[in-house]
Amino acid sequence: MPQGRRYRTEGRRGVVNAEHSVHGGAAAGRAAGTAGTGFGTVRVVLWLVAAVLAVRQAAAVLRHPPGERLTDLETWIGENGVLRVTGSLYDTGRFTGTPFAGLVLKPLARSAEQSLGIAWTFGTLLLVVALGLVAARALPGRVSRRTGLLAAPVAISLLMLSLPVRNSFSLGQTSIIPVLLVLLGCLVARGERGAGVLIGIGAALQPAVLLFVPLLWLTGRKRAAVTTTGVFAASTAVAWLVMPGDSWAYWVHHVAGAGLGERPDGLANQSLHGALLRLGLSGPLEVVVFIALAAVVVFLGLRRAVRYARDGQPLLAVALTGCVAIAVSPTAWQHQLLWVLLALVGRVGVQARDRLVWPAVVVLVMTLPGTMLLPNVGVLVPLRENAPLVAALAAACAVPFLTRTARYFEQPVPTEYARPVPARWRRIPLVPFWRRLFSRPNLLLEVLAIRVGFSVYTQIRLAATGGRETAEEHGRQIHSIERALGIDIELWFNHAVVNAKWAESFFNFYYSSFHFLVPLAILGVLYARRPADYRWARSSLAFATVLALVGFWLYPLAPPRLMPGLGFIDTAHGPQDLTNPDYGALTSLTNQYAAMPSLHFGWSLWCGVVIVVLAPKAWMKLLGALHPLFTVCAIVATANHWVLDAVGGAAVVGAGFGLTYLLAGPRRLEPRAAAPGKADPFPEGKGLAATRGTGDSAERTPAG
Repeated sequence: MPQGRRYRTEGRRGVVNAEHSVHGGAAAGRAAGTAGTGFGTVRVVLWLVAAVLAVRQAAAVLRHPPGERLTDLETWIGENGVLRVTGSLYDTGRFTGTPFAGLVLKPLARSAEQSLGIAWTFGTLLLVVALGLVAARALPGRVSRRTGLLAAPVAISLLMLSLPVRNSFSLGQTSIIPVLLVLLGCLVARGERGAGVLIGIGAALQPAVLLFVPLLWLTGRKRAAVTTTGVFAASTAVAWLVMPGDSWAYWVHHVAGAGLGERPDGLANQSLHGALLRLGLSGPLEVVVFIALAAVVVFLGLRRAVRYARDGQPLLAVALTGCVAIAVSPTAWQHQLLWVLLALVGRVGVQARDRLVWPAVVVLVMTLPGTMLLPNVGVLVPLRENAPLVAALAAACAVPFLTRTARYFEQPVPTEYARPVPARWRRIPLVPFWRRLFSRPNLLLEVLAIRVGFSVYTQIRLAATGGRETAEEHGRQIHSIERALGIDIELWFNHAVVNAKWAESFFNFYYSSFHFLVPLAILGVLYARRPADYRWARSSLAFATVLALVGFWLYPLAPPRLMPGLGFIDTAHGPQDLTNPDYGALTSLTNQYAAMPSLHFGWSLWCGVVIVVLAPKAWMKLLGALHPLFTVCAIVATANHWVLDAVGGAAVVGAGFGLTYLLAGPRRLEPRAAAPGKADPFPEGKGLAATRGTGDSAERTPAG
């Protein structure tokens, strides 16, 4: 079969499969019984989530006054906008589109001016919905009825949450239009000429779309490729005739728009050109390196895109080509990065439990800023600054997506789950679908989850401020309760430590050094040696931290060192100016009033419990028990917490372990069966106390 016919057949087959999965399978649905009812509920919930996100995006724009909506629309309707300038579109440097874009989008901008941005906002909303529907109908491979029905609301929700769409909404950009035109041309249009017209218009609006011409040509769609080129040339020629000065400025003076808009070395430019400039390269050397790297990316990316197109995965092929366009464009602003999000349709991994790794990474990169994904560590700064570009390059050139002919494309190796030890109470676990594994979780996802979780924790902690007066009032309440109970030892202990300089130095060091180090070390050891216990310990710590955030939010509390008139000495941070509302050496870094409960003590208690329960040696258990003792002494000696703060920390940690038990059942799991001819490696009664050293390849007991 000729390549062109094969590509068209496979591409349409993917759409037909999606349509069949949506419209067919009625008998299977009827046979599902109560399960079908539950599925219908899930579908309604997902559509409600998509609707809520859409309304939220529209409301986020329309709640601003008319003059502050769609800030990039000022390039169209502002005092010096496209609709008002008498000279070139590019005199102000604010307009970055092609002359053809300026020509055809003026009517849309005029309607936005007349409707104060309302029509533009809802038009963008409709474009996003259409984009999600087209992508959902082009999923690769055989798609079940349930997957087909759930794909559309999930796709629309992800698009609404993504940084490119959020930018397009808030700025009033038109970058969704070229992406939608390409998807319609490659996946929906019936005739080759119609496809070429759609993609050609997209290229006239965004020249990087021309990279789809070689994709069309190499996959046998030569008529579409020729039509695309012709429509692009005709559209550009019309713009030359109507606006010759602007066309000269864009295509010649600025070399296809390079240098327009923001600084090309800014973080917003997620292209190879922008990354090289941020790395310090400039001048002819940077140009040469950029051209060389771009050539490699184009060769590898288009080669892979052609392979997946011929394999019957047209949506993945389109996404990879778009990722190539991001990398090799002189400028690729954040609102132009939708191609990366579309690349999550590719399937990666033989094991079923590995299938979500790539989609999860893409979703995190495309919905969260780089500062939440990676810490501000020197060696990681280039990766953090260029996270979308790295994801685009990985998708285009490196990620090993499975082909439809691969053995495990449709049926990956299923995940085998462990069987928990029966609980004392019949109704535990309360969440029966919380299935446990012996094997390690994916390291990349764990690191990302820990980092993102810590970033969210930090943001909420910073936001949980109730004001100085409220925090000091709560501090007086805590002090009064402690005096009534006879445990107000903070002032005495603080001054005693200050008078013993060795003790002051020791507790200052202990307070500032082990808060993060010890929990991370324990999680690392458990991940490497005791993966099942790692899951139990990590979940308990997460629950405790979330409960602590509730305490920070509901009960802002001034620590002893920030209570005026009580005579406490801040040994860790130095003297505080209590007459300044923003006093505190760390005010700009952390919430000074997030004291109840004390996570310094709570996390140390979690460490102690985990070590005492799991450590094989008595001296290890002793060290584990001493850690929370030293920590409570440190937080009181340095005047950073009240004694009752430590009690609160112990409460949330106890609740964290309790929630894990209630939801997932006991920590221990039933021992795995020994291989024939070998002794049982897990003696009766030991449970997972003997699972250290096991890895992903270890034999697992399937759930009953």
